[in-house]
Amino acid sequence: MKRTLTSLVQDFRVGLRLLAREPAYAMTAIAGLGIGLAACLLLLGFVRYSWQYNAHVPDAARVYVVKQRHNADPLAPSYDQAPTMLYGAARQLAGVEQAAAYVTWVPLTLTENSRPYKVAALAVTPGFERMTGVQAIHGDVAEALARPDGLVLTEAAALRLFGTADVLNRTVAAATVHEHRAALRIAAVVRTPPANSTIPFEALHGMASAIVPPDARQEALTGEQGWWGYVLVKLAPGASPAGVAAGLQQALDRMPFAQAVAANARTALGSRKAMEVQLAPLTDAYFDHDVAVNFFSMRIERGDRAVAGGLAVVGVLVLALAAVNYANLATIRVIRRRREIGLRKVLGAGLGRLALQFTAEALAVSLLATLLGLLLAWLALPLFGAAMNRDLSTLLSAQNVAAALLAGVGLGLVTAAYPAWTAFRVRPAHALAGRPDAEAPGGARLRKALAMLQVAAALALASYAIAVGWQTRHAIHASPGFDPRPLLVLELPEQHNPKISAPARGLLQALTRDAAVAGVAISTDPVGAARDPWHTGLRSVGGAEVATDIKSVSSEFFTVYGIAPVTGRLFSSRTDREDDVEPLVVNQLAARLLGFAHADQAIGQVVQFRKGKQWIAKRIVGVAPEVRFQSMKVTPGPVAYELWTAGSVLTVRAAAAPAAAEQAIRTAWQRYFPDAPLDVRGAQDIYASGYADELRLAGLLAMATAIALMLAASGAYVLAADAISRRTREIAIRKLHGARGRDIGRLVARELAALGAIPAVAGLPLAAVAIERYLSGYVERAPMGWWPLVCALVLGVVTTGVAGARHTWRAVRLQPAAVLGS
Repeated sequence: MKRTLTSLVQDFRVGLRLLAREPAYAMTAIAGLGIGLAACLLLLGFVRYSWQYNAHVPDAARVYVVKQRHNADPLAPSYDQAPTMLYGAARQLAGVEQAAAYVTWVPLTLTENSRPYKVAALAVTPGFERMTGVQAIHGDVAEALARPDGLVLTEAAALRLFGTADVLNRTVAAATVHEHRAALRIAAVVRTPPANSTIPFEALHGMASAIVPPDARQEALTGEQGWWGYVLVKLAPGASPAGVAAGLQQALDRMPFAQAVAANARTALGSRKAMEVQLAPLTDAYFDHDVAVNFFSMRIERGDRAVAGGLAVVGVLVLALAAVNYANLATIRVIRRRREIGLRKVLGAGLGRLALQFTAEALAVSLLATLLGLLLAWLALPLFGAAMNRDLSTLLSAQNVAAALLAGVGLGLVTAAYPAWTAFRVRPAHALAGRPDAEAPGGARLRKALAMLQVAAALALASYAIAVGWQTRHAIHASPGFDPRPLLVLELPEQHNPKISAPARGLLQALTRDAAVAGVAISTDPVGAARDPWHTGLRSVGGAEVATDIKSVSSEFFTVYGIAPVTGRLFSSRTDREDDVEPLVVNQLAARLLGFAHADQAIGQVVQFRKGKQWIAKRIVGVAPEVRFQSMKVTPGPVAYELWTAGSVLTVRAAAAPAAAEQAIRTAWQRYFPDAPLDVRGAQDIYASGYADELRLAGLLAMATAIALMLAASGAYVLAADAISRRTREIAIRKLHGARGRDIGRLVARELAALGAIPAVAGLPLAAVAIERYLSGYVERAPMGWWPLVCALVLGVVTTGVAGARHTWRAVRLQPAAVLGS
């Protein structure tokens, strides 16, 4: 064993010296394998990061999120929030080991050195820290949460606010958006939660904290009114989630707010519960796209299982293509070294000794490539993290680096197999006599098939990437039903809207008077990004109830957005009073579902509008065209517009240049909200943000395609070189018999054409199926037809053509005398 290890080390050193003597081969082999390893490391690291969301929570597999769906609202989605009273009910149920709740009702601003800092604060119940694995650095977390003046900060928040984590017992002034104030003492500092957590926070305090307003404290402790918060339950080993959910459902059904359902709504519910409780695993929360957001939702980036799985496949595929590329390069190198191998066999080298030599050489390449891959991954990590919109700073942890080094060793062992087998087949007598029998015909066909596999994978990736990118571009830039270019959107600070807030009214008036602003509208949501959707029922006289999406807007909404009526009129400050309850505007789909065959028939008709337990009468004054409020993945539904100025979203129409209007907004904002951050976005950017995942996917696919095409080009280059080398004498004889340069060019071109045509037949149909599956998720598709496949085919032809151009030129310029005379 010791002798074998010594021989391996010696061969490793020899391999390094051989690589140094062949810099072109070494650079090509190491760079190709290193780039593939870097891409694979980043992609698989991101996939692992995604699958480990909430893994830091103790016994995370037994922790569940209490979800609910308000069935009384016909279009209501599921929420990962539930009435906080379920926390107390859960603690009494058999099978529940622990329960905890946390709420975001009390957004905090902490003041340090007269400078306000907004912090992501959670008000939590006792035991939250044990259940979620909060780790103290300084102080006692449980004691801090029990104190009325206690505050817990994360290490990152302490560094951001004070520049140090040694802040125990410091007092800070705290304020809420409700203008409630208190002096809090930092009684504990804890480790910052991992980035891959769906329970992010910077500060914690108890429900009985002095900073919690009295009404919120009462509700948090009793749950009398059914306010929603986040409820977690940890099941005992072997407990049934369905049984616990049933117990929570029974507790909820007994509450007065759950029983206060109008008779007609109860009839419509049938056997369904007014509010239906579910338990969802905390470990699946990151991938849970069924939950909707509302005003008090935590802003959490969520992932997609299919995308994560697809990225894992792409990462492994890129690494496999890099390994195939290296194996081909190494095999060609073995063929060129057949005289050396034959001589070593004559001198007594056995098969085992040869296997050690080629294994050592492959390990030398793979380890150097792994080091290069780690360096490239480290350099690319900030850009990759920014592109994925995730904090991936821990991706290159010591554990992951060690795994990458082990993978590099394993890759070296695997890729050494075929070159070593080729070396075993070298016959010393034939090799020393110059006869080219180093590789069997089957081996040459295998290498050609592997090179074609590289091209096929590159073509499939390229066509899929083009389709994803084009569909995403189409979705972002397609007309939403108005021209978004002159529109700027901003949100007022929490608890501020023009209906109740003097600063908000002042800001609105200042913008209206500014010459750079053509108009200002109020709404509850930014168009294109539903933050707090509201649905209710509409019904015409004698008609059935129609579940409708309600948009609450000011009278200037349609004017600012530049939307003209299909028929009738839309809201206008010249004809409508703000907050008038009677006028209603519906879209064309809502008019049809209400029973009006033509839009004109809806004008002037009175419909019933369900508001809580009551039905109120509204008159349809106009029918609006279809406006795309959500992404193209969501089927448009019926929409109705009501007049209401309690929204917190302002849309500003620029009179000329949007930049001048933005400057006017910033100037006025500084006057009325000097301590609040301002976020101004173009209306087009809001639509683009809805396709952030698709943009990231398109970028990753483009990166993978570029790497795959590079590896395919390398494989085509090697294959072309091998083909010309094998047919050198044939080409020379053809020239002696009168073949011209273009005849030789066509001969080589046919060889290269097979390298492009066969992979196209194999790879493009698979890509077409994948593209169709991807596009099936969209309600509206970009007009693309077959051109992504055609573009990918052109890319493949160009890639193989450029890769084989040098060898084609060498074959055309070949001198028969130099070949046949040697």
